[in-house]
Amino acid sequence: MSDTQPFQQMQPGQILARGVLRALRDLGMSGLPEMPLRPRLRADVMAIGRKGEIWIVECKSGRADFRADRKWQGYLEWCDRYFWAVDADFPLDLLPEETGVILADGHGAEVLREAPHCPLAPARRKALTLDFARRAAGRLHMLSDPRPGLLL
Repeated sequence: MSDTQPFQQMQPGQILARGVLRALRDLGMSGLPEMPLRPRLRADVMAIGRKGEIWIVECKSGRADFRADRKWQGYLEWCDRYFWAVDADFPLDLLPEETGVILADGHGAEVLREAPHCPLAPARRKALTLDFARRAAGRLHMLSDPRPGLLL
C-alpha cells in the first residue's frame, strides 16, 4: 500500500488502514500495514509506540467482512491493545465491548473507544519488536533496491 496509490486502486480495508496509519503517526506511533505474526495470521496494521507498546488494528469494511473474521481473538496474544477500524457506516454494536474502536477513512482516523491494556510478556515483546524493525527496514530497502528475496 502506498500513500500515492489512488483510492480507486485500493481495497476498502486498505483505505481504512491508510487513515489508521496517519492517525497512529499523529499519536506518536510507528505503524506497518499487513504485518505477519505467524503462518496464516497477519495483522492489517501493527504499530509500536515510543515506550514499546504494541497495538494491532484490524480493518473491517462492513458487516460481512466482520462476520467472516473467525480468527480475531488469535491476535490478542500478539499486542498490548487490540482495535477494530471501521468506517462511519459500520454497525458499531457488532464490535465486542472488550476491544477498542477506531473510526477511519482514507484521510485519517479517530479512537472512539480505547482498547483495554493487556501487557505482553517481555520475551514476546522483544521478538515482535525485532521482527517489526526488520520488516520495516526490509520494506524501506525495497524502495531503493526492489530485487526479489528481500524481507517484506
